[in-house]
Amino acid sequence: MSEDKTQHSRFDVLDLMDSFIDKILEIRRILLGVSLSGFILAPFAIGLSIFLLTHKNFFIVLEREYDFGVALSILLGLIIAISVGWMVTGIRQYKTLKSWNKKYDEYLQQKDDIDKKIASKYGLDQD
Repeated sequence: MSEDKTQHSRFDVLDLMDSFIDKILEIRRILLGVSLSGFILAPFAIGLSIFLLTHKNFFIVLEREYDFGVALSILLGLIIAISVGWMVTGIRQYKTLKSWNKKYDEYLQQKDDIDKKIASKYGLDQD
């Protein structure tokens, strides 16, 4: 009875670990989407802000509407700074996910190899 309980608890731990890894994979997909948004949206925001800052009418607005021009300049500067930060974060996150993906593939390969060795050693059927 005790041996059966131990065997059952081992399978529970393995199932728990597999479900944990599946959840991490789901989170990884979400983080990959966030990373891609850093690659797409951040350069777009930077480009649009630079276009507005270099437009000939921007300086006319600065001269005519001093308070609004200062606020607009500050906001565009903040957009550029935040977008650069978002882009850098997206690149770092993508690199991290890429290395994690390699390690996970190695883990799956090792797990399959161990399962095959155990199955061949004890004459078990592979599922």
